[in-house]
Amino acid sequence: MPPSNVPSHYFLILSAILFSIGAYGVLTRKNPLLIFLCVELMLNAANLAFITFSRTQGYDGQIFAFFVMTVAAAEVAVGLGIIVSIFRERHNVDVDEVSLLKG
Repeated sequence: MPPSNVPSHYFLILSAILFSIGAYGVLTRKNPLLIFLCVELMLNAANLAFITFSRTQGYDGQIFAFFVMTVAAAEVAVGLGIIVSIFRERHNVDVDEVSLLKG
C-alpha cells in the first residue's frame, strides 16, 4: 500500500473530534440505543488513533483495533439484551427512569 499524503496528526485530530462527539452524546442522551451508538463512535475513534499510531510508529496497533472491535460487539450484544428485557418489563427505555437493575 503506498504511503498516504495526509499527515498523521490530521487523523489524530479527527479521532479526538469523533471521541468528543461520542462523549457528548453519552453524557446528554437519554435513549439507551443512542448511548450505545455514541459509545461505538468513541470506540471507533480509539481504533482510528490505534491505526494512526501503528502506521507512524510501526507498532501493532491494528491488533489492538481488532480487540476493541471484539469488545464493542460483545458490549452491543449484552447491552441490547438488557434493553430488550427492560422494554418487555416496563414498556419504557428511558435511562433516567430505569431502576430495575438496582440491588
